[in-house]
Amino acid sequence: MTAYPDIVGVSIGHPVMAGELVLMEERERRIPGSWRFALRRFRRPPGMQAEDTGLLRYDNPSDDRRATSLGLSFCRTGHACPLHGWEGCGPAVDGPTGTCPHRTPVLDVFRFDFGPSHLTPFAKGQQRSSELQDLLSFRHRGALEKPVPMDGRVSDCLRDISSSTRMDELGDIYLNAQTQLLLLYTIEAMDIDGEAAVPACKFLANDLDREKIVLAREILIRHIGEPITIRELSRKVAINECYLKKGFKVLYGSTIFDFYQALRMEHARYLLHEKGHSVSEVSLLLGYSSISHFSTAFKKHTGLKPCELLVR
Repeated sequence: MTAYPDIVGVSIGHPVMAGELVLMEERERRIPGSWRFALRRFRRPPGMQAEDTGLLRYDNPSDDRRATSLGLSFCRTGHACPLHGWEGCGPAVDGPTGTCPHRTPVLDVFRFDFGPSHLTPFAKGQQRSSELQDLLSFRHRGALEKPVPMDGRVSDCLRDISSSTRMDELGDIYLNAQTQLLLLYTIEAMDIDGEAAVPACKFLANDLDREKIVLAREILIRHIGEPITIRELSRKVAINECYLKKGFKVLYGSTIFDFYQALRMEHARYLLHEKGHSVSEVSLLLGYSSISHFSTAFKKHTGLKPCELLVR
């Protein structure tokens, strides 16, 4: 897999020299068998020119799905302030140059690794290009590396992830939601053939209606811990419930309920295994009315009882 200095080398246009980068901060979260996130923030030396860069690295060396991997690496330039966060300080009259004296040029290097269980909801879209469909389903044999277009949504999502400092349950929900959005935006940015495909629903030929379905999916991702009904969702995106359900199925190859459940259960896996929350706490955080309902849904998705994951 791509090492952290590798993506920086692509960004700055030459191999990273020993001692050239000074590590300022690092963070890491993981859900075994699902996804892993890591952020390394480096001080950007004076005069270093860098371009925001993204890479997808895929490796499927055998028929054993446990040996497959799909990772995203990003290098994003900017400024950080220990007092005000990413590009949040702005002008300050007490600075010698008219800006905050604590503002520091940085390179933020992101790494996301996804397992098959996490990518399942994203691999069902019927409008995907054949190559991207094979990658998301881990059917492609061998290894490859592809550039990721750094459009505005991808860049903004990375900025939000790097700016988030919350370490509580709400912070975990936010990070998981932003990771889902980043994966969605990355897939859409790379899936040129899929975007050009003619949808099976006639009303989806209208760009505005397609955007409403995409927005509905983004709202679902942001509401992992806040259950939302299809009626509420249809009102938020201003589209008929029937059109919403049919259009979502066509664009993403999954019902709204199945997609939403998969997202919630993957986040539950993280809260149980990584954060060590009790079954009752996770059930409450995800908005379930009873522990039994949550346990049934979790076992249906993962094949495990929530209590089994706690002891692993």
